[in-house]
Amino acid sequence: MRDLTFELTHQPGELTRIATALARQQVAIRGGTLLAFGPRILARFIPSDLGAARNALDIAGVRFEESEIRPVLLESRAGELAMLSTRLANGGVGVRAIYITGTHDNILEVAIATDNIARAKRALE
Repeated sequence: MRDLTFELTHQPGELTRIATALARQQVAIRGGTLLAFGPRILARFIPSDLGAARNALDIAGVRFEESEIRPVLLESRAGELAMLSTRLANGGVGVRAIYITGTHDNILEVAIATDNIARAKRALE
């Protein structure tokens, strides 16, 4: 599983332009976020179809980065994020993003983007 990251400009309609480009390629968003930090707007999302999402962003003239992400199941209770982040830190892994991609009863399905996916896989085994 992979995610895509890109910056948007502070212009009305910019999100609409990009969302429309994704829709034209039949790309659904499985998880993601859009955050403004001062003058920067950063978007990260997990596309339903990676190839179609790449194509849509290319057509729209949007430069993007791509990262492998690791799915993980967690119980929805206090301390789970602390346990997860401790395991990653002890494995020498930095976290770049965490997505909640689903829930079922008391289980959260999350996807984690890290600075080293191979080390993350080892740390979470």
